[in-house]
Amino acid sequence: MNLKDLAIEVCDIAKAAGDAIMKIYGTEDFQVETKGDESPLTIADKTANGIICEGLEKLSVQYPIVSEENKAISYEVRKDFEYNWLVDPLDGTKEFIKRNGEFTVNIALIKNGKPVLGVVYAPVMDEMYYAADGEGAYIVKDGQTEQLKAPAFKMSDAGLGVVASRSHLNEETQAFLDNMNEPQIVPKGSSLKFLILAKGGAHVYPRIAPTMEWDTGAAHVVLAEAGGKVIQYESKENLQYNKENLLNPYFVAYGNVKE
Repeated sequence: MNLKDLAIEVCDIAKAAGDAIMKIYGTEDFQVETKGDESPLTIADKTANGIICEGLEKLSVQYPIVSEENKAISYEVRKDFEYNWLVDPLDGTKEFIKRNGEFTVNIALIKNGKPVLGVVYAPVMDEMYYAADGEGAYIVKDGQTEQLKAPAFKMSDAGLGVVASRSHLNEETQAFLDNMNEPQIVPKGSSLKFLILAKGGAHVYPRIAPTMEWDTGAAHVVLAEAGGKVIQYESKENLQYNKENLLNPYFVAYGNVKE
């Protein structure tokens, strides 16, 4: 099976998880718990995770699943993976709890440390994004499929859109902004920050704050296939996956930037 066909199958899994999330979104009780890292966990995270894992296990190709909500797999085991699924069943749990609609379902396929397939579903907007290595990036909305191509820009351009988290505008991020020419802040939650770059709604996303691999893997592929890139903030190298520590280094995501 080629990666694009596989991505389309995975879209069905993400849609099923998103539909289940929306049923819970319409209720009064999200059954919020607090995990060991102080981040929230809801019944929607757990339900979506179950649907995704069950769906991936029914595919004709079988790969190990690394998910935010599954029991951690030791690096001694993971380091030998050629392929693995990387799942965040509900990215933006805080946004979900706030009911602002800015949350997503994220499923990526990693090959030897590189994300090669990504599916991101935004349930409230009913927007499905998918991409596969070398096959382009696409959005499905209202039954129509459109290829995503980020518009070209230069970092010296005035008025570039900079995506910033509502809750993570720290000193380092402000310093990044201070080096730009009249940047315009575009607030956005969850992995939607990558997707707005892929669509051309903004240009740069500096993330000088913690994230995990499952927060970025799926949307990373979509942005890359739309003409963008995600590089480490200090080393300027590409973001790597299935590392010993699944915490991402600080990074900057760009749309179609021209040097």
